Amino acid sequence: MELLQSTLQAIQPVNKEIMKQAREKVDALCKPPGSLGKLEQIAVQLAGITEKLELDVSNKAVISLAADHGVYEENVSNNPQIVTVMQSIGFAKGFTGVCAIARAAGAKVVSVDVGINADLPETSGVINKKVRYGTANMAKEPAMSREEAIRAIEVGIEVANDQVKQGVNVLATGEMGICNTTASSAVLAALFGYDPGEVTGMGAGVDSIQHKIDVIRRAIEINQPNPDDPIDVLAKVGGLELGGMAGVVLSAAANRIPVVIDGFISTVSALIAYQLEPKVKDYIIPSHMSEEPGAKIASELLGLEPMLNMNMRLGEGSGAALAFPILDAACSMMNTMTTLEESNQYMQQIMENQRS
Repeated sequence: MELLQSTLQAIQPVNKEIMKQAREKVDALCKPPGSLGKLEQIAVQLAGITEKLELDVSNKAVISLAADHGVYEENVSNNPQIVTVMQSIGFAKGFTGVCAIARAAGAKVVSVDVGINADLPETSGVINKKVRYGTANMAKEPAMSREEAIRAIEVGIEVANDQVKQGVNVLATGEMGICNTTASSAVLAALFGYDPGEVTGMGAGVDSIQHKIDVIRRAIEINQPNPDDPIDVLAKVGGLELGGMAGVVLSAAANRIPVVIDGFISTVSALIAYQLEPKVKDYIIPSHMSEEPGAKIASELLGLEPMLNMNMRLGEGSGAALAFPILDAACSMMNTMTTLEESNQYMQQIMENQRS
């Protein structure tokens, strides 16, 4: 609890004065004002986050947190739970979807066990930060205790802080956990009063969406999570990896670096962080619009518009990694484009040289 509290206290607003200077610089570049659209917005946001006009996001890391879910017992996924183990090790070894995209973007993937329902071999390369062996079945009892929920958030903070100490200057959130769309839909419904039918989709595959909806509805009815207390909601119907990703978002804001969020599950986790400290919103860069029906709702609640629509729903942090080159382009625009005034001076110099 102490780490969570100190992290929340460390989060400061983005620097509005630097953002004003960045906007003036962007508008003065050799182009029609606003013609580079969201790229300009990203550059201004990065300036406010880092308090610098010379932008750099060259040291990238996707933190993919993995955990299992007791609600698996309710047959809300067609996939065997062992997939969580397989993919987590795959993150560490570099052969999953997010790894392929991250490699192309020049980013590393950090694989973390925050609650896998198995012991991984020491040679797996996965960082062991296990809080417990998966959550309990939220359709019968709380997914975890309040203390465990806080610890899951602090795992995300610890891992992110460690990456920042190693020189990482932009983070992304990723996850792995069979049934974590079930937990994400439950958190979204419980936090904001939606009926589970409005925010629940197929996830990685389920025989009956209606059954999945009914399980989520039962979990909320049994546990009665308090919508005014995001930690209570996380503990009763959430997941350990959701808590971990919320912690990554909080750490990024406390360390004044941007954090790119992936799709539905990452956005719900970002909402948990936002409910704990609203100032984190200005440090978040949304990547893509997931195919999950709750994704659009979650993004609207966060007040952020994803920049990509690629019909993706893999998770893992794949969409966030795909967005990294857009941040690079925003930095290059800010750092290397000439202003209109500089361009005019350059052309005048050329004309003078020709006349002489």
